[in-house]
Amino acid sequence: MGFLGPNGAGKSTTMNILTGYLSPTSGSVTIDGFDIMDSPQEAKKLIGYLPELPPLYQDMTVIEYLRFISELKSVPMKQRKRQLDEILSLIKLEDMQKRLIKNLSKGYKQRVGFAQALVGNPQVLVLDEPTVGLDPKQIIEIRKLIGALRHEHTIILSTHILQEVNAVCSSVAVINKGKIAATGSVSDFTAAEGTVSKFVISVVGASARPEAQKVIESAAGVRRVDFVRVDKDAYIFNVESEKKTDVRRGVFNALSHANMAVIELRPIGRTLEEIFIDIVSNEQGTEESR
Repeated sequence: MGFLGPNGAGKSTTMNILTGYLSPTSGSVTIDGFDIMDSPQEAKKLIGYLPELPPLYQDMTVIEYLRFISELKSVPMKQRKRQLDEILSLIKLEDMQKRLIKNLSKGYKQRVGFAQALVGNPQVLVLDEPTVGLDPKQIIEIRKLIGALRHEHTIILSTHILQEVNAVCSSVAVINKGKIAATGSVSDFTAAEGTVSKFVISVVGASARPEAQKVIESAAGVRRVDFVRVDKDAYIFNVESEKKTDVRRGVFNALSHANMAVIELRPIGRTLEEIFIDIVSNEQGTEESR
């Protein structure tokens, strides 16, 4: 689940409450039935936490640090070596395990932070801004890692980077000024009920652009047609329908009857960026009107 919000919205505070680092002033947090305040040991055994700044001991080697974390998490002695070997392999840290953490790059330090979150094989991973400050190559690597982990763990990913949500998340919660503004699946957000249908259409066979545009506009439910450009012998248009109306079949049939061929018909979905801005702006507008 992507936990989205502008800077200062309360994402990190919420993460700290979920993991028991901060006490809530009201409400409660339960992990698999265990209250984080009433049964902290049981609840925290089920959580792996990667804060925005990983809690690393710089003068330890990677393997020393992970062994230390294993002790803190009470991983049984018989399981420690096998589990750490598996984590080092998954996170691709085998070649770095004897290096001092202070000598690692930021990307590798982030990987060590991931590794400590995985110790004990927790059911839930809470990741707070896991790619902040990384270069593009490191960001791609971390996203791939999250994608691999999602099949074995429930992951809550706090971020304000919308590409991250599109890349790795299946559901989204948007927070603004400490309150949940919207929740749903990524597909729900990008194809929200009630939004208009938009698509790009490329047409050949028309003797003139106005002729093709007039045919498209004649289809029932079409609200707007904008000419984009000429591409070789094709006219390209953006088409917008009335709300909750799929006009693609009607447009295709109208052009076919006019002996014009459709060589491309591609939907244009609302981007997550547009939806996020709408939600936050609407929340701010509602608050200002009170």
